[in-house]
Amino acid sequence: MLLVAEAMDMLDALVANIAAPSIRADLGGGESTMQWLGAAYALAMAVGLITGGRLGDIVGRRRMFLIGSCGFTTASMLCAVSVSSGMLIGARGLQGLFGAVLIPQGLGIIKEMFDGPELGRAFGMFGPVMGLATVGGPVLAGVLIDADLFGAGWRMIFAVNLPLGLLALLGGWKVLPESRYETPPRLDLTGVALASLAALLVIFPLVQGRELGWPAWTFASLAAGLGLFAVFGRYEARKARAGGDPLVVPALFRKRAFSGGLAVGALLFAALTGFSLVLSLFLQAGLGYTPLKEGLGSLPWSLGMILGAAIQIAEPYGVVERLGRKIIQLGVAVMAFGLALIVLTLHLAGTTVTIGRIAPALVVAGLGMGLVMGPFFDTVLCAVEPHETGSASGTLTAVQQLGGSLGTAVLGTVFFTALAHQGTTLPGYTTTVTITLWTGTGLLAVAFLASFLLPRPGLPRER
Repeated sequence: MLLVAEAMDMLDALVANIAAPSIRADLGGGESTMQWLGAAYALAMAVGLITGGRLGDIVGRRRMFLIGSCGFTTASMLCAVSVSSGMLIGARGLQGLFGAVLIPQGLGIIKEMFDGPELGRAFGMFGPVMGLATVGGPVLAGVLIDADLFGAGWRMIFAVNLPLGLLALLGGWKVLPESRYETPPRLDLTGVALASLAALLVIFPLVQGRELGWPAWTFASLAAGLGLFAVFGRYEARKARAGGDPLVVPALFRKRAFSGGLAVGALLFAALTGFSLVLSLFLQAGLGYTPLKEGLGSLPWSLGMILGAAIQIAEPYGVVERLGRKIIQLGVAVMAFGLALIVLTLHLAGTTVTIGRIAPALVVAGLGMGLVMGPFFDTVLCAVEPHETGSASGTLTAVQQLGGSLGTAVLGTVFFTALAHQGTTLPGYTTTVTITLWTGTGLLAVAFLASFLLPRPGLPRER
């Protein structure tokens, strides 16, 4: 049930861009309207994630999972029946808010249900789900739009969430354990306001800056958001010292596994999301693939992720658990090697490049990501006490969202800036992709260095 929820989130984060032309033809609206189909979802989720995770501690993770599933499914149906672009954008924002309630509960429930090697294997399942959703989203969107089932066209990409949402809701009701404390903490409303506004000020320019050409106000917003996060941190520390219930438990950041994991996670998901964008742009615009063919062309990347996850889930001798951060470093190195192989293939193939030629390199890059996924979540959350789980899960997923937005902004800006100089011919695209992937490799190199902040293998786990 938890993985179904994760799949719904990833599918809805991806499909709107695929369906945007069809939506625009049906409902009208300009380019900015279409951009907001994705931006509304990303912004609403980013603003609500920290609070959504803490609500699991306060109200109960199972209960919040059910509320999130119900709300997300309802918002999806509102998207499917939208009669105007404004209604659709509003429904997308509602999806993001309920997604912010839903997604953090999964990490917390897994942390409670499993321990030891089983916990690592449970987190390792995120790799295959992310891989399948990354490919399945564009493929499913393309199939549903082309099939025009019941004359619904693009609306089916949102209506498909109805069976998935009902499965998550009913399964969660029957299977998931309740986890609520006898004396739950109180919701820190001032902390909610500070964290939400700071997240909005940081994420909004990252989401919209590239399309707008990075005007001066985007940098002012970023600076203001980072400053407000500093104010939020000081406020939370004072509240904790006074014996109150902070929104984010300050003690979390004194744990190497958690604080180091946030740094690694932000860079890792920046590289992952940015690379997905670059691959999509190259396949559609550079090679002229349809959305459906593009999704199929991404299949080697996802197969590599599934293979990497299967290796670290199935290994029977506890090697992954004993290696600790080394398996994360290995995965990051393999992913960077895969990106370098793509660059080499583009250089050697020239104008004869096809998806078949870069498929082996895509498998290698995906393999590295699959090796990282399970150990990453296991290592970061191993130090978290039960009463800190909701706060930690919300903060971790918020940093993932921030990293993804950062990767899209950085690699997207590098891509389009380079393309403006190289031209829109196939050689221009291959040179542009080469420049952008070297930037992505640089992000992975910094993530590799940041991984040394994680606990060393062989040390007792922090508790």
